[in-house]
Amino acid sequence: MLRAHLKEFGTAADGRLFQNERGGLVGTSSYWRVWQEARPIAFPPHKVVSPLAQKPYDGRATCITDWLRSGLPVAEVARRAGTSPEVIDRHYAGCLDNSEEENNKKIEKAMGWGAPGAP
Repeated sequence: MLRAHLKEFGTAADGRLFQNERGGLVGTSSYWRVWQEARPIAFPPHKVVSPLAQKPYDGRATCITDWLRSGLPVAEVARRAGTSPEVIDRHYAGCLDNSEEENNKKIEKAMGWGAPGAP
């Protein structure tokens, strides 16, 4: 689908995938309208009426959460998301709250505790 879009429309002069008719930025209202038209096509009816991906920004939040849960460092997630580690920590720290046991295992491994031959 992406290749077909690129073949038909190309990219904007600055490399953006989506551009308006004059090559400029796509307006917020246009994104919103297209998003609302696409949801019923992309999702089954029970998901369309749910809060899942109600607005385009929801995809960004999901992506950031997935990156954090996959183990990427907060600083790397912030870089990729175009924001600061402080913002990531403030808004997304809760998605990692249940990982204390896993974090303890990482510390133990790094310290060499519990490894064969360790005291």
